Amino acid sequence: MASAENQLIALLPRGERASLLAACETVRLDLGTVLCEPGEATRHVYFPNDGFISLVSKIEGEPGLEVGMVGREGMLGAQLALGVSSIPLHALVQGAGTARRVSAARFGDELSAGKALQSALNRYVYVLMAQLATSAACTRFHKVEPRLARWLLMTQDRAHSDSFHLTHEFLANMLGVRRVGITAAASDLQRHGLIRYRRGDITVVDRAGLEAAACSCYEADRRAYDATLG
Repeated sequence: MASAENQLIALLPRGERASLLAACETVRLDLGTVLCEPGEATRHVYFPNDGFISLVSKIEGEPGLEVGMVGREGMLGAQLALGVSSIPLHALVQGAGTARRVSAARFGDELSAGKALQSALNRYVYVLMAQLATSAACTRFHKVEPRLARWLLMTQDRAHSDSFHLTHEFLANMLGVRRVGITAAASDLQRHGLIRYRRGDITVVDRAGLEAAACSCYEADRRAYDATLG
């Protein structure tokens, strides 16, 4: 059994929830696994339970920039609710765990039969749009340290743990900055007693302090989700 349950599935009325769960299988999300590539037809939909997925925008010759994150609050493959088979983003597992997985074809059947599922996905697509828009503005206007604090909070929310492993190189790629910038920002957060960071192992020591250090985008994302799906 999964150690947690996906919150989108939990929102469904009992009958639709039971039907969707019957169509799903529980799979392991292994760190670094690529679940889909831009332009490829979606083969499976994933509802994370306790793993989480990075949504990365890639430009030829560049390592990519994370523009969104999916944990048990959401799903991968929400564009199917709009009748679109492919996603314009690279999706890879950032945090190992489990997910409910269902084939795109079977999920289409569930969408056709379930009004509550369609409604929940329409609202979640809006949440994703808000997250993507916030990420774009955050990357352009906010400094590295508050962006890093925001990103660590988002990761902690989805990892359901105070500790996780993230290298400077990975963080630099995800935030679209130079590695030296991540080193300086992480050092400042550690000096202020908000995190412990050693050889890629990060522990959030002061959650409230990290929230205070984060840019306003973190709270904006939470408000968008709570107002739409909470």
